[in-house]
Amino acid sequence: MVKDQKKPKASERREDILVLLKNSEKPITGSELAAEMEVSRQVIVGDVSLLKAKNEPIVATSQGYIYMMDRIDTPPVERTIAVKHTPDQTEKELTILVDHGVFIKDVTVEHPVYGDLTASVLVWNRRDVQKFLDNIRETKASFLSELTDGIHMHTVAAESEEALDEAVEALKKEGILLKS
Repeated sequence: MVKDQKKPKASERREDILVLLKNSEKPITGSELAAEMEVSRQVIVGDVSLLKAKNEPIVATSQGYIYMMDRIDTPPVERTIAVKHTPDQTEKELTILVDHGVFIKDVTVEHPVYGDLTASVLVWNRRDVQKFLDNIRETKASFLSELTDGIHMHTVAAESEEALDEAVEALKKEGILLKS
């Protein structure tokens, strides 16, 4: 940045963030946005929170921020499934789902104080599964399911009920599906 050049105002920076997110084919991390805008990652977190508060459809994923408007064409058949497993079984759970052509939209846990806590997962394939798990390991983050002894729900989607049924049956065989 040239010394005499002024940094953009916060409102201009947020507009620039929106443009970048809207035009990106892939998620953009907070660190990448921070480098581009020449601010800290924490400033970006605040900017994104303010944009979300203005109803901008920005989603924070394990791979970075994405702008959701017309971005992800989710499969037509959607369902919520309840599962229970240890953190070590997460890769198996996610891989079973994506191998059956299932898109994992989000994860929800029921917290005793806050009620339902939902976070975007947005995993389509094995590559996404690995990126998700790598991000968990690199950041030393916990899985939401660790708050609830492994019990959690996923919103999942597929091209057909049959694909979802087959995926659920595979989870059941592995002992991951929560028994009713």
